[in-house]
Amino acid sequence: MLRQRIGSLARGTRRHYVGARVILWLTCLILSAGAPALAQSPAPRDIAKAFAGSLTALPSEPLTIGGSIYVPAYSSVSINQGGARADFSVTLSIHNASETKPLVIKRIAYYDGAGKMVESHLKEPVALKPFATIEAFVATLDTRGGTGANFVIDWAAAGDIAEPVTEALMIGTFANGHYAFISQGRPIRSTAGR
Repeated sequence: MLRQRIGSLARGTRRHYVGARVILWLTCLILSAGAPALAQSPAPRDIAKAFAGSLTALPSEPLTIGGSIYVPAYSSVSINQGGARADFSVTLSIHNASETKPLVIKRIAYYDGAGKMVESHLKEPVALKPFATIEAFVATLDTRGGTGANFVIDWAAAGDIAEPVTEALMIGTFANGHYAFISQGRPIRSTAGR
């Protein structure tokens, strides 16, 4: 009698063990199927709404000066000759360096390392107040940009103005360390008299 009871308990435990393994396997399968969706960043936030306090009306005068700025953004960094990778969140900041004039931002485009546009962070042109700042954000889990990601910002103004200051701040963790570094924008095109 005791032997029958021990045998039935062992069979029940074995069934629970097999059932737990099946549940664990199904959970892993469901999570792995959703992994590509997790890697996608949510839709970029609406800059006009998120930074309404930093914005002003678009100038009514013709935009006679402008340019484009390239900002390297490292959403991922290869470590140990590509054997490992550290992923980072990226915050792009665009500062109007003029004390008196609005700065029009016409485009904020995010590109991957192959030069393919991944995402546009601006629906329509916005004008920054003097000394105001706006930001675009790429989440840590969004690795679409890869190791060669970058932003291109098109800007314009009505008359002479200080060139905008642009920086990308990368923040992330790897192993037991926390890392943060900055990449500054570089002008790649300027226009005058348009």
